Amino acid sequence: MSKSVARVRAALDAAGVQTEILEMADGTRTAEEAARAAGCAVDQIAKSIIFRGEATGHVVLFLTAGGNRVDPARAAAVAGQPLGKADAALIREETGFAIGGVAPVGHLKLVTAFFDPRLLDFNRVWAAAGTPRHVFSIAPGVLLDVTGAKVADFTG
Repeated sequence: MSKSVARVRAALDAAGVQTEILEMADGTRTAEEAARAAGCAVDQIAKSIIFRGEATGHVVLFLTAGGNRVDPARAAAVAGQPLGKADAALIREETGFAIGGVAPVGHLKLVTAFFDPRLLDFNRVWAAAGTPRHVFSIAPGVLLDVTGAKVADFTG
């Protein structure tokens, strides 16, 4: 098991979440790929979209339904600061994950997170588990709780 997957497993275990982390034969880098691999609707994929907070210099995580797009202006308003592009080095430094496998839990540093209310329309959602090939399913309300994210309208 990779260090990244092990960190996600440990975070889920610490939160009391019982779910299986699956390694998919096909890649799960995009919401469409992940939905195909998991056999679910695209909006059941909880995408981890990362921005750089321009005021803080730290990453800001937006967990959004796979079919939705984060609106940069709305996201900045929700975050209370201008947002810019987070480069791969900053994402890896603060979350511990590479782009394409950023999990919503198990980050190296405390991450400010916001949650797309669309995800709450489902019984289960699927999220990255630390690599582009690993995913886990979880009830969206539980995901909201374990991430400490705030429900907010940031899509457009």
